[in-house]
Amino acid sequence: MTTLPYRLLRALDRFNAVHPWDHNAHYHPWILRQLPRRFDRALDVGSGSGDLARLLATRAGTVHGVDSDPEITARAQELTPPETPVTFTAADALTGIPTDSYDVITCVATIHHLPFTQALTVFRRHLAPGGTLVILGLSHPTTPGDHLLAAAAAPLNAATGWLKNKGRTAPRPLSMTAVTRPADMPFPDILREAHAVLPGAQLRRRLFWRYTLVWHHR
Repeated sequence: MTTLPYRLLRALDRFNAVHPWDHNAHYHPWILRQLPRRFDRALDVGSGSGDLARLLATRAGTVHGVDSDPEITARAQELTPPETPVTFTAADALTGIPTDSYDVITCVATIHHLPFTQALTVFRRHLAPGGTLVILGLSHPTTPGDHLLAAAAAPLNAATGWLKNKGRTAPRPLSMTAVTRPADMPFPDILREAHAVLPGAQLRRRLFWRYTLVWHHR
């Protein structure tokens, strides 16, 4: 016999499929609040369809987006007005970064596809003194705190999807066509490795199956 919690979870899954919304874009305003009002150069790693890169361009002199998916990178360029100071490159997120330094580096829902410590080391190398690194990541739930946040997020996710779509069925956000992998790194391991590479980094678990990392290059 199917248990009630299982039936509820299945019902939530079906509801969320009909009323999807972008969990990453939900955090874009928060990301902007971590950054200076104006900065010169910004890099968005895993830029996808370019939404965050275009937001960064409202404060930056220039923004460069790097993503491994050529199709979504081409779409990002199409969606970006020619006068916007944003360029996109389809390249490996670590080896394809131009050899420049940046005042701001952002990485949203991408770092779990990369070797974590290597990625942080590359970001640190490209971040200019005084610069800010902001990561929105996914972790593998293992602790009671992880499961408690997940349980709290499930009904909130449904309510947010309903409110954002005003009860209508919405198209899904643009997604990558390249091969991806699920998040398999627990948050305690993320915390330990991040502090080893980026002393003083601020990490926090967030709702909607995300965590944040902010580091200032002193």
